[in-house]
Amino acid sequence: MSKAIKNQKKILNKLDIEQLNAMQEAAQFAIHSNSEIVLLSPTGTGKTLAFLLPIIAELDPDCAEVQVLILVPSRELAIQIEQVTREMGAGYKTNAVYGGRAFSKDKIELKHRPAILIGTPGRIAAHLRRETISTDHIKTLVLDEFDKSLEVGFEEEMSEIVAALPEVNKKILTSATQSVDIPEFVGLQDPTYIDYLDEGIDQLKVKMILSPSKDKLETLVDALCHLGNQPGIIFCNFKDSIQRVSDFLTENKIAHGCFFGGMEQQDRERALIKFRNGTHQLIIATDLAARGIDIPELKFIIHYHLPPRSQEFTHRNGRTARMNNEGTAYILKWTLENLPDFIQNPEIEEIQPASLPAPSIWKTLFISGGRKDKISKGDIAGLFFKQGNLNKDELGVIELKQDCAFVAVHASKVDQLVRAVDNSRLKKKKVRVTVI
Repeated sequence: MSKAIKNQKKILNKLDIEQLNAMQEAAQFAIHSNSEIVLLSPTGTGKTLAFLLPIIAELDPDCAEVQVLILVPSRELAIQIEQVTREMGAGYKTNAVYGGRAFSKDKIELKHRPAILIGTPGRIAAHLRRETISTDHIKTLVLDEFDKSLEVGFEEEMSEIVAALPEVNKKILTSATQSVDIPEFVGLQDPTYIDYLDEGIDQLKVKMILSPSKDKLETLVDALCHLGNQPGIIFCNFKDSIQRVSDFLTENKIAHGCFFGGMEQQDRERALIKFRNGTHQLIIATDLAARGIDIPELKFIIHYHLPPRSQEFTHRNGRTARMNNEGTAYILKWTLENLPDFIQNPEIEEIQPASLPAPSIWKTLFISGGRKDKISKGDIAGLFFKQGNLNKDELGVIELKQDCAFVAVHASKVDQLVRAVDNSRLKKKKVRVTVI
């Protein structure tokens, strides 16, 4: 068995993945064999792993400079790819840089050069202008969700970055959209296309729930009661609408998180963490959550507002019925509202009267220590079991970050647990444990 295959098996074991899916296998072969690749696959099918595995296999362990640059449209996607790369445990330093955090923090992290640098185009362009990183050894460029980066106005920065990378000999573009023009500045000559966009479409059901009132808030609550306790996203077109919907759900004692562009980065991250660990079963979001964020498989999404274009409709729907799982996209429609042309005769779902979804059994705790303090998930679990007297079934998902951690704990045990473990030592660090 070759060293590369052994390393890959080790990585997949760490990620608890038995085998790659067909798209990932095809992408891996194409990336190893070609210099220009366009990878098209629906949201949530594992594109990140599909390009990271072959990229890591081709890194030079003796090079002390940045070798791979990954450009992404959002902070969330930058953080997500950084997290996946670290969880792979391949032994190469990785850093993510993005707007909304101090430039000085970037400079400290980049003093010891990462092999893989991930970032939003605006922040990466700023680093190149200030010459905080060298481009002499960057051989691979990934434009992840490149069409979204163009859509949100990064074309100028992306063009500037591509022009500043003289040594690039491999370009990988990914998207979850079919009809996208690749801009000239990318400089593709004869790309190899890996297209898996039609996979899994048959599993998606699109249904319509009729609302007697234009406001639709009461119908939304009825729909959530009808759908019961399962994870889903409610999509709105505007952040003001999210606030109205959130207030109404709160009045009706339906727990949820919110996710939109105007939120503080920390609040956005925590909303996703609580969603991933089951503290919240629902998120109310703008199209920012339609792709490029790390959330689990969803049973449904609800279009509280319909998006203006078919592309956004497709991306929102791509959050459910992924990878051969079934899922439903519900359109919440006022009876006098006209549907756009891109939606054809959806089946009407009759809502059955039902009680409110039961509150989640989980709450989320924040721990003020993380990976850089040499703290592991096992250390946290050990503290909670021994000192906190927690049973195994009362401990949920643990998410370990660089400087902190988040832990889902059975709601009935939270107060006593915090009293027992707050201000305890984990490795050499005294940590605060608080409910968020």
